[in-house]
Amino acid sequence: MNVNDLTAINNQFLHEPYAGLLNGLLFGTKAALSRDFTDALIRSGTLHIIALSGINITILAGLVNLSLLWIIPRRLASIVTIAVIVWFVWFVGPSASIVRAAIMGTISLIAVVFGRQAWGLLSLVLAVGVMLLLNPVWISDLSFQLSTLATLGLILFGGNTHTTKSSAKGAFQSFVPKPHYLSKQRGIISEAINKLAELVKNDVRLTLAAQIFTIPLVFFHFHRISLVSPLSNILIGWVIPLVTILGWATVFAGWLFPPLGLALAWITWVPLQYVVMVVYATSRIPLSSVTFGWQ
Repeated sequence: MNVNDLTAINNQFLHEPYAGLLNGLLFGTKAALSRDFTDALIRSGTLHIIALSGINITILAGLVNLSLLWIIPRRLASIVTIAVIVWFVWFVGPSASIVRAAIMGTISLIAVVFGRQAWGLLSLVLAVGVMLLLNPVWISDLSFQLSTLATLGLILFGGNTHTTKSSAKGAFQSFVPKPHYLSKQRGIISEAINKLAELVKNDVRLTLAAQIFTIPLVFFHFHRISLVSPLSNILIGWVIPLVTILGWATVFAGWLFPPLGLALAWITWVPLQYVVMVVYATSRIPLSSVTFGWQ
């Protein structure tokens, strides 16, 4: 079995642009995408979602590790997960962004094996250093540059800010009346709204953190800036992990038992349709992207 066999499963269950989008998310393939949809991805600033990146490694490692923890000790689960990461890199091909994410994930899991705490910035520096020692040409690879800078932004600016969280929650609750007769149902609704607001705030922070260093790089290479990129990425960022997980489930179910794979493909189509809708909608906003003519 190879990548082409797995992409063929998605092509059998889904039509375009959904099959191409899912294959791009899972395997980094772009050949099947139409020119129209590719241009929409560029204008909306979401082309990066079809470039195989660290999120695949993160989701795969997380799922494998959590599943193994039910049956084997944590250290052994980490060792097996490292082996799965190595297999995945070999299976999809050692692109620069995937190797970077794989090294960082492996460093974090090794820290677990030896009972140490992994430090994200140190892991990134070690991963980049090892890669450039092995293959200095990778420094000119655009996917490597984007992946590294996005990760750096997440590490530096994507962390939880407990002070902000507490103050925001307190500010919100100050406008909520608290009479003694406030029902339990209203309390539950208020708590749900608080949690939803926190999720949205976190999503916005992570999106902006990932783009703070990548937007200047994209401008440098393409002389083009997507003005709607923050909006489009905020709208679809939360659903990409869900699509990835459902996509993997669809592929492997389709390989083992096609009727089950088809059923899962229908479920996967729902968030895929949402992503496609957001990409097209934001790309059609007037002045969604601005191109500068100089070279």
